[in-house]
Amino acid sequence: MSSNRETNLLRACCGRALQQGVWLLLLFVSLRGALAAAADRPPVDLDGFDARKQSVALPNCATLAYVQLGKSGGVPVVLIHGYTDSASDWLPLLPYLSPGLRLIVPDLRGHGRSSAPECCYTRLDFAYDIKLLLDALGVAQADLVGHSLGSIVVQAFAEHWPERTRRVVLVSSTGGPRPGAPANRVLSDFEAQIASLQDPIDANSPFMIAWWASPTTVDEEFVRRKRVESAAIPARVWHAVLEQEVEPMLAGSDLQRTLPRLSAPALLIWGEKDPIIDEGMRQTLRAALPRAQVKVFAGLGHNPLWEDPAGVGEVINAFLSAAPAATTAPAGTAHPN
Repeated sequence: MSSNRETNLLRACCGRALQQGVWLLLLFVSLRGALAAAADRPPVDLDGFDARKQSVALPNCATLAYVQLGKSGGVPVVLIHGYTDSASDWLPLLPYLSPGLRLIVPDLRGHGRSSAPECCYTRLDFAYDIKLLLDALGVAQADLVGHSLGSIVVQAFAEHWPERTRRVVLVSSTGGPRPGAPANRVLSDFEAQIASLQDPIDANSPFMIAWWASPTTVDEEFVRRKRVESAAIPARVWHAVLEQEVEPMLAGSDLQRTLPRLSAPALLIWGEKDPIIDEGMRQTLRAALPRAQVKVFAGLGHNPLWEDPAGVGEVINAFLSAAPAATTAPAGTAHPN
C-alpha cells in the first residue's frame, strides 16, 4: 500500500513538473519571439531626427518646429503626436510608411522645439497651427494621421477644414465618454497627478514611468528619451492642455457635438489593452463615424505605433493608397493586415 501511494505521489509530482516545464517553455518561446521582433526593427535615431527639424513663424505668432521626410512630390501626410510628446512620437513607425509619401511631422505648440505661448491649448488652437503650417508649406490638401491627443487635433482639423482634408487616420482616439459612464480610473489618476506637477519635472518619477509605460516590448532608450523630452515641457503647458482640452473633453459631449462634420474617409486604430481609451470611449467614435474602417491590435496598449510599427504601418499604407470606394466599409470592419 505504501509503495502504491509513493508511486502515485511520484507520478503526480512528475506530472506537475512536466506541466510547469511546458508552460515555462511556452513563455520562453513567446518572450524570445517578442525580443527577436524588437531586435529586427530599425534603430531609432532621435538625435539625427531632431537635427532635421526646421521652424516656421506662423501668422498667429506661434512658431512650429517640423521635419519633412519622404518624397517631395508625394501625397502630403501630416503626422500629429500626442500629449506631452513631440514629432519623434512617429520615429518607430517611419521606416514602415510608404517611401512615396511626403511626410510632414510637426511639434505641437508647447511641445518639442515649438514655441510655448502663455495661452491657447485647445484642440482648435492646435488644429489652426497645423492649417497655418500647411499654408506656409503650400500644401492645399493632405492626409492627416494623429495619435492620442494628436488624433483629437486631426478630428478638429477635418471638421473645420474639410476641403483641406483627404483622409484621416485616428490612432488611440475617442469620441469622448458615453453619457453617464463611470470615470476611467487610469485617466482620473493621471489627471490628478498632472494637476499637481511642478517644475522641474522628474523624468524618472513613478508618475513619468507610468505615463510612458507599455504592455509590450518597446526600445528602452527610446522610452527613456521620451520621458526626458516630456519632462522638459513646462508644467504650465501640461496644466494648460489638461484644463483647456482634456478635462472639457472628458466632462461632456464636446467631441460628439462636432464629429458629424468629419466627412473624410477615416481609419480608426486601437490597441486592445489601451488603459486610457477604454472600450466605452472607443464605441462613441465608432458610432460617430459609422463608415470608418476599424483595426484593433490584439495585446497592444496606447502606443501601437511603437509596439507593432510594422503592423500599424502596413494598415496605414493600405488605407492611404486604397481607391476611394474602399473607405466605405461599415464600422467594425478590420482592414487587412
